[in-house]
Amino acid sequence: MTFDTIIHNPPLERAAHCETHGDYIGKCHMRSVWLGCPKCSVEKQAREESEQAAHDERVKTQEWNAKIERAGIPPRFRDRTISGYVATTPEQRAAVAFARDYAMNFEQVRDSGRCALFLGKPGTGKTHLATAIGLHAMRKHHAKVMFTTVLRAVRMVKDSWIKGSGVSESQVIQSMVEPDLLILDEVGVQFGSEFEKNILFDVFNERYELRKPTILLSNLTKDEVQSFVGERVMDRIKEDGGAVVAFTWDSHRKNVTAGG
Repeated sequence: MTFDTIIHNPPLERAAHCETHGDYIGKCHMRSVWLGCPKCSVEKQAREESEQAAHDERVKTQEWNAKIERAGIPPRFRDRTISGYVATTPEQRAAVAFARDYAMNFEQVRDSGRCALFLGKPGTGKTHLATAIGLHAMRKHHAKVMFTTVLRAVRMVKDSWIKGSGVSESQVIQSMVEPDLLILDEVGVQFGSEFEKNILFDVFNERYELRKPTILLSNLTKDEVQSFVGERVMDRIKEDGGAVVAFTWDSHRKNVTAGG
């Protein structure tokens, strides 16, 4: 059969019946293959597309959850958003405005290495807003984010000393230097040893030199944090538009909206 024959000969037709959709006109293309009920074909295609979309969404969700897991964001904060923080005072609105600007302009933040220090009592929303920034950076800017505490960071370094650990101290330090954004919680919570201060300085200073943004969180006062991290680190936090954001109110946990 030539191409011209295929073009100039219309498909054969015959009366047919579908148990689901009733009578229809069956068609035979290429003089050999009879097509089934057209409505069934449309429904089958729609069903396959829906199943594929559901599969793709499951894979996307699994990949997102794995990315959050690797980032170290605690389960309690994995659904946090900036809009989910209920701000009722000028100070709270200022903190939210800073977080929103930091998140929405993360490309500029990443390029400049802009840092921040969130200070305040437990429950005031420091971790909420910091993780919301991190989640936004991951989702919208495909940033690599790491969340950890100073105590956990120090423990990772000490664990590298154990024979057979399979990782060196420098590799542990590098794992905290590498991310696009590092969120370091509980700064000064144990008002630690010189070793702990040195670890914090090594990580922060190397990130500073590479222009990589870091967000520090602490329950201490500004003076206490400066005593812990040193005046040089405090000065560098405020460079390139960085800021010390004071969470001066009481516990805010009861004001967190669902999914926020």
